[in-house]
Amino acid sequence: MKNILDQVNSPDDIKKMNVDNLKDLSKEIRKYLIESVSKTGGHLASNLGVTELTLALHYVFNSPVDKIIWDVGHQSYIHKIITGRKDKMSTLRQFGGMSGFPKREESEHDIFNTGHSSTSISAAIGIARGRDLRKQQHEVIAVIGDGALTGGMAFEALNDAGRSNTKLIVVLNDNEMSISHNVGGMSQYLSKIRTEPAYYTTKKDIEKLVNQIPFIGDELRNLLHKTKEGIKQMIVPGMLFEEIGLKYLGPIDGHNIEALIDVFKRAKNQDGPILIHVCTKKGKGYKLAEEKPDAFHGISPFDPKTGKKRDCKKGPTYSKIFGNKLCNLAKNNKNLAVITAAMIDGTGLTDFAQKYPERLFDVGIAEQHAVTMAAGLAVEGIVPVVALYSSFLQRAYDQVIHDVAMQNLHVVFAIDRAGLVGDDGETHHGVFDAAFLSQIPNMTVMVPADYIELENMLDYAVNKHNGPIAVRYPRGNCEENFMTSSSQINYGKGVLVQEGNDISIITNGRMTHIALKVKKLLQKYNISAEIINLRFIKPLDEELILSSYDKTKNVVIIDEAIKDGSISNKIQLLLPADANIRIETLPNKFISHGSVEKLFEDNFIDEISITNNIIKDLKK
Repeated sequence: MKNILDQVNSPDDIKKMNVDNLKDLSKEIRKYLIESVSKTGGHLASNLGVTELTLALHYVFNSPVDKIIWDVGHQSYIHKIITGRKDKMSTLRQFGGMSGFPKREESEHDIFNTGHSSTSISAAIGIARGRDLRKQQHEVIAVIGDGALTGGMAFEALNDAGRSNTKLIVVLNDNEMSISHNVGGMSQYLSKIRTEPAYYTTKKDIEKLVNQIPFIGDELRNLLHKTKEGIKQMIVPGMLFEEIGLKYLGPIDGHNIEALIDVFKRAKNQDGPILIHVCTKKGKGYKLAEEKPDAFHGISPFDPKTGKKRDCKKGPTYSKIFGNKLCNLAKNNKNLAVITAAMIDGTGLTDFAQKYPERLFDVGIAEQHAVTMAAGLAVEGIVPVVALYSSFLQRAYDQVIHDVAMQNLHVVFAIDRAGLVGDDGETHHGVFDAAFLSQIPNMTVMVPADYIELENMLDYAVNKHNGPIAVRYPRGNCEENFMTSSSQINYGKGVLVQEGNDISIITNGRMTHIALKVKKLLQKYNISAEIINLRFIKPLDEELILSSYDKTKNVVIIDEAIKDGSISNKIQLLLPADANIRIETLPNKFISHGSVEKLFEDNFIDEISITNNIIKDLKK
């Protein structure tokens, strides 16, 4: 018997199905997702949770005429399967393959590029207002998770939508999770709505009664309306969404296709901004993901029977080393506190959360708040460590400048996922923080080349430095250690890793390991390379750079950053105008997805590409 999924190549195909077909299709899609993602890796739990929701959206609405905008977008795999990309799932997040997020260049059904949270409602309002200005008629639907709803931008958008008469549908996918479990007042509020369904039964009964009374007068109608509102306030205090101007529908069982189709049809026939509250279970249909939705949020290739990762690299990750070191520092420094934004597990803080719960503040997806809160803690003599992914720190740039650096406060930024991160692609690569942090007065920026340097830099940043300071480190497993890594961290000082006579290779962080490989390859051509690990990219160790240049007269700068934000700009200013300098950086463009190794090769910052370029230069 032919699978139903085999018959689905566009949204039109599911519109021909009945509800029973859609239920069977949901099961087939879940099975297909588990099989596909187990081979490629990806965001599994979130997609399993929105299977029925996605089918219902495409059943009722007419994509791409009706515009569906996915917040973050890591839950858009089913959307991609339905919209003609089913056969590309084997290339998901692979180099040259299908993105793990919506991409406008990939399909007409992908209305808006996403990757970071809390943006969908703002984008949807803009699209809806553009529709109105052009006198068009179509629906605009923003699908946002309850985790993303903690982001300040989402509240700004809801506030704007609520005061307008713009026709807009916001689907709130409430699964009580972002990456970690949700925190904060909004999470508690949604939880209360989930667990107090009595109001909705009462509301329907009153509305049914009112509709059955013939010749009802305005006074009685108003009285009954007030009665309904009184019940609402008594059972579900506040009704936040309706109070700010959105018509609220829900909560709806997000795995009941009939209920979802019904509520979407009702919303389609109403005017103004509407919020539909849909309750789903992250990891639905796959027991392992249901039990550990955080572990299956973003996962590398795994065995679907056991859930264990297939190619698990040995050795600790930088995130794990960071978390362990922070626990050690907290033993002796009672003033140390840690702030993260819905990333306890992702940033390696699981053990810290258990050992020092009173000193860990998870503020939810609210990076701006996290940074300014850290500034407030610093004013009170606390040493706050703000643990964020590099690409998410971008969202708090103004707070870093205005609230931390201008006041020269001692705030430590632990920047995880610095540099290329691989499969998540352009929205998650951490290739901009080094540039934007380095131009901020009072800011110090360090980059460890191995885990001993990371530990020593954290110790220095917490206990010895005064003022804003950042330690940025990559995703994944730590490299082997250098002989010099155990040496003391001194402000603004780099280290000479290995001596040489013909060429100076100046670098930092994990690119130091690339430099060592380049040195080994150059030896085959009788070229002796000297390697400098800067450790600090702000300030630079000018004395070390100049002394090495005076010795070799040839410089190669290797930096895992885009060219316009690279340390090469500052180093060039230090050296004579006619100095022989070769710059090996990332190009000035957004880098696609793929393994880190493949992206190094594709952007010519792997050891073979760099070695070949050096040889060509020296021949000239």
